[in-house]
Amino acid sequence: MTRPLTNWHADQADRLTPGERAADRMRNGMGSWRFIAAFVLFMIVWAVINLTALSWDPYPYILLNLFLSMLAGLQGAILLIAAKRQDAIAAALAQHDYETNLAAKREIEELMAINREQLEILRDLRALGIAPAAPDRP
Repeated sequence: MTRPLTNWHADQADRLTPGERAADRMRNGMGSWRFIAAFVLFMIVWAVINLTALSWDPYPYILLNLFLSMLAGLQGAILLIAAKRQDAIAAALAQHDYETNLAAKREIEELMAINREQLEILRDLRALGIAPAAPDRP
């Protein structure tokens, strides 16, 4: 019995929907130092511009707070989508590992049965005087 060798991760990646791909890209982007640096830079520029000539959002920065709240809400939803997908991937991978382990167990049991059969044949041959006795082991 032979099992085909497949790359489970490649098969799973091929089955992703466009929405799942987008959620993964956004999660990877928002979880990077580049995003954090750009976000901090944006907030500093916003504050500097509003403290100087163009004061469209004066000091308690109500508009900036609104944007930050909307961003946090979207990030939370995106991260939940990505976490849900990771849970599904982990469950599918665990199932794949379980099936692989079962197949390996069956193959090992089959090999052990063949080994026992060969040992029985050797015993029968020795009893008939056809096969030499096994050397003593230290």
